[in-house]
Amino acid sequence: MSEIKIVQVGINEAELIAIISRETFYDTYAAENTAANMAKFLTQQFSKSMLMAEVGAPGNHFFLAYKEGVVAGYLKLKEATHLQIIGEEAIEISRIYVCKPFIGKSVGKALLAAAIDFAKENAKECIWLIAWKENKRALEFYQKNGFEIFAESTFVLGNDLQSDWVLKRSIR
Repeated sequence: MSEIKIVQVGINEAELIAIISRETFYDTYAAENTAANMAKFLTQQFSKSMLMAEVGAPGNHFFLAYKEGVVAGYLKLKEATHLQIIGEEAIEISRIYVCKPFIGKSVGKALLAAAIDFAKENAKECIWLIAWKENKRALEFYQKNGFEIFAESTFVLGNDLQSDWVLKRSIR
């Protein structure tokens, strides 16, 4: 098994992050959504310029995963959030995106470990995320790694209102 290297990155990698974001989002969700909803989302809510602007913005932390010297995925952690975890110092896993050829090759697990390490180093009590209820693979991965469902949320993809689970994990 080859080593996975995780590196925290900044604005110099913004374009790469944007490209990976759009490709992995499409690969993950296109089969379960209409072409029109995917196109609208990618154009209006997930454009390359919007994604590039996230990199280097205050409160956002990005990490690239490399396997055998090839970019295999990335992690976005977010300090400021729209959801309050009452009574806890928390950080959100906004995205763990793994490139299609690397799914099932421990890249997601390495990115999750990097997220937990970052949270511990920054005195967070818990880490949380939102996952689409229909993304069974992601839900199984997070629950296998100690996350528990504690709330529901919604997400608009194009014109489709979708149901999500909100999960959290203590990192003490």
